Amino acid sequence: MKARRTILKSPRRTILRSIGGLLSLALCIGASAQTAPQDGQKVTVHLDPATTQIHWTLSDPLHTVHGAFALKGGLVTFDPQTGMAQGEILVDVISGQSGSHARDSRMQKDVLESEKFPQAIFHPEKVTGSIHSGSKQSVTVSGTFTIHGSDHPLALAMQVEIAGKNATATTHFVIPYVAWGMKDPSSFVLHVGKQVDVDVAAKGTVEGLQ
Repeated sequence: MKARRTILKSPRRTILRSIGGLLSLALCIGASAQTAPQDGQKVTVHLDPATTQIHWTLSDPLHTVHGAFALKGGLVTFDPQTGMAQGEILVDVISGQSGSHARDSRMQKDVLESEKFPQAIFHPEKVTGSIHSGSKQSVTVSGTFTIHGSDHPLALAMQVEIAGKNATATTHFVIPYVAWGMKDPSSFVLHVGKQVDVDVAAKGTVEGLQ
């Protein structure tokens, strides 16, 4: 009879152990699901016009002209898993100045035609490279740059640094403004460079970064 009781209790213990194992496995899976990043979670970057600087440089054989533009606003949203991005960064073309009223008036009227095209807009489409809190990271933001009424593909190589919710980014790119359909301000006496170097030091806040 004692042996019979042992035989009867053994399946019950096996079932209890199996149920306990399944419960433990379920708890582990549940914990992993809570800590793993969710697919499709987006990261949003808001640029601050007050602390973002946009500088440009135009050279000619005699001297180099430096100037600046003002940022009107910027919002970029991207998926860190796929890199797909959207949003827009708006530059106030009318704000462009170099410190010379006569030169800036010609630039605004004859080259930029800012009354007709008051804004330059960058639409991001793809972010290549990972962004995380800590040290500086190198990423490339590709998209479409609209200026003087025309769209141009543009890839921005950026140095990005995230500290908490604060973000800073720097980039340099070239605008071949004559090749892009803007007027060449060169004269018979003075020849001006056919492209403008642009340096951006952007600051803002970031949301949704793990």
